[in-house]
Amino acid sequence: MPSHHELYFIRHGVAELRGDEWPDDTKRPLSAEGMVRMRKNARGLVALNVTLDVVLTSPLVRARQTSEIIVSAFDERPSIVTTESLAPGGSYQAVLAELEKHSRRARIALVGHEAAIGEMAARIAGSRNAFPFRKGAVCRIDVEALPPAGPGTLRWFLTPKILRHLRK
Repeated sequence: MPSHHELYFIRHGVAELRGDEWPDDTKRPLSAEGMVRMRKNARGLVALNVTLDVVLTSPLVRARQTSEIIVSAFDERPSIVTTESLAPGGSYQAVLAELEKHSRRARIALVGHEAAIGEMAARIAGSRNAFPFRKGAVCRIDVEALPPAGPGTLRWFLTPKILRHLRK
């Protein structure tokens, strides 16, 4: 078992606009610009020497695409696990149960949607107020155990713009 766990909360990238072209919101993909930006954000994570053991993702298309882009940036590619708990409407308890399944892994990314990803990160960090995640933002919170027994430690919270500037 790892001595601690690094949790990386990631909001999906910029998606196509809602509308007649995408009547089913679950199938709405990243926009072309959203894909380009997420590739740069992922390279920013690599520049920070982030490594991941697994990426947990919402089943919605834009979150899965974000996960695939992130994974492709790493030489040693982590596996992607799709979980309903990260879909809009998923519960905090369901996310904790999913994290517990991966308690042997030290570095776990969670790719989801606002407002849930900001609320979840805040709860795990011990904050009463949700963290406002821009599309493509990443936050690292360290916890001693999964599921967390107490508040974790917020290590950093980076906007997409900062991540893009860090890229190699």
